[in-house]
Amino acid sequence: MDQPRVQKDHLISKALWGPDILRDCRLNKGTAFTLRERQALGIHGLLPPVVSTPEVQEERIMRNMAHQSNDLDRYVQLMDLQDRNEKLFYRVLCDHLEEMMPIIYTPTVGLACQRYGFIFRRPRGLFITIHDKGHIEDILASWPTSNVKAIVVTDGERILGLGDLGCYGMGIPVGKLALYTAIAGVEPSSCLPVVLDVGTNNQTLLDDPLYIGIQENRHTGQDYDDLVEEFMTAAVKRYGQECLIQFEDFANHNAFRFLEKYRNRYCVFNDDIQGTASVAVAGILASLRITGGKLSDNSFLFQGAGEASLGIADLLVEALQEEGLPLEEARSKINLMDRKGLITKGRKAGGVTEHKSRYACERADMTDILEVVKTVKPTALIGAAAVGGVFTQDIIETMGTLNKSPIIFALSNPTSKAECTAEEAYKHTQGRCVFASGSPFNPVTLPDGKILYPGQGNNSYIFPGVALGTILFGIRHISDEIFLEAAKMCAGLVTQEHLNEGRVYPPLAEVREVSVKIAARVGEYGFEKGVAGLYPRPSDLESFIRQRMYDYNYEDFNPHFYDWPKTS
Repeated sequence: MDQPRVQKDHLISKALWGPDILRDCRLNKGTAFTLRERQALGIHGLLPPVVSTPEVQEERIMRNMAHQSNDLDRYVQLMDLQDRNEKLFYRVLCDHLEEMMPIIYTPTVGLACQRYGFIFRRPRGLFITIHDKGHIEDILASWPTSNVKAIVVTDGERILGLGDLGCYGMGIPVGKLALYTAIAGVEPSSCLPVVLDVGTNNQTLLDDPLYIGIQENRHTGQDYDDLVEEFMTAAVKRYGQECLIQFEDFANHNAFRFLEKYRNRYCVFNDDIQGTASVAVAGILASLRITGGKLSDNSFLFQGAGEASLGIADLLVEALQEEGLPLEEARSKINLMDRKGLITKGRKAGGVTEHKSRYACERADMTDILEVVKTVKPTALIGAAAVGGVFTQDIIETMGTLNKSPIIFALSNPTSKAECTAEEAYKHTQGRCVFASGSPFNPVTLPDGKILYPGQGNNSYIFPGVALGTILFGIRHISDEIFLEAAKMCAGLVTQEHLNEGRVYPPLAEVREVSVKIAARVGEYGFEKGVAGLYPRPSDLESFIRQRMYDYNYEDFNPHFYDWPKTS
């Protein structure tokens, strides 16, 4: 029998009273404190006399946002709001998710990371440096809450498509975990952003006297590995074996090996590899309802052979095998290009690593992407190498000549790194392509007046729901199969109406519901495979999830008075 809605602990304690209430972002309601609450808490007179409703406060924030001249200023305003009134911050995000997403995450978060030293106001996570080895347990103990359920950690070496930003990469874990709460309802107090600052090879930052990180070249090798190992061990010791740890924006050479090293020891995933793969495969599965046929009828060409492209390729192979293809035949459907050209067996230019080699094809070496497109004749062209504008008019037109409805996914972030724009893709295929991008693009009006809404292959369709399901149902290890199940669930939520509008994902406004469905599927999969730690199994998984999601409505801080029975 399912439990009723979980009762949250009352946050007010005897230690917090008066101005301290207003300084705690978890407790502060600003002008929404009622007169009785102000009197009871010792804050009467510290606020303007008006008592505002949350709706009025929200309207005030939205008007202030509209008056900002650019999205970076809007980002700073939102972060300031998060620092002073957490509930109102998430109310604004949840009620205006489609509008706020590009501000708190890609593409604006990229610029925010580049300017992080200038806009830094208040620490929102832990900075652990290479010089803190041997003391990481003590640093984790400094974090004010001990009920951490989810950690997002980066070393800042590969921030979006912007490269090495060192400790400025903190904006990524902060943004990701804000989406954990806004999209999936994970309690913000159970989220911990972490940067492992091991230096930077970004010469601009090394020369900048205002840089707020370690001004040393990156530490590598055993020294670096020992730091990561100590962090993982300390985090699990403090927060438990089921604490979810998400790797974010590590460079390719570290991302793959850390995922392989820790995936069967701890509860981890890498969003750049597995989350990107899942959302891309979801878009491809939905695209099949436009292009027709089965997944195995398609062939795929990737511009890029890094962690995103390889992650997508690996998950596509799993989906193709599920359709009945043998492993090698499934891999033969995929071709990869890196900066040295097409990945071929025995490539003269070299650079074919172990992870790339499984997709090496028996073709002549080629370096020109247009030549590769004409030779391979893919039905789907996927960009994930952060080379802006690489999908030229000739390439897009060739895809349109080869296919009635070519699939073109320009997945690189931020917008400046997109392989092509939505307008270019539609224009050069006469509106026939199925398009998706990593960053948002505005709707495109075709010459016949039809309006197409480009699909945004945003990882936020996937990772918040996977994280929520993992946390609530006690999934100890997150397999690639879970991400394939998440992709199928996301694709299944795309309606015919969405497809008619050119979308291969549900509108971003519906992403909270997508997360609930994915979390429920993660739980269902966990119980089916015997990897869910929760006991007993709830009879209604969705109801169980909804009862435990974060509520952005204010608490009532009026004292709970009661009387004793009268005595004779």
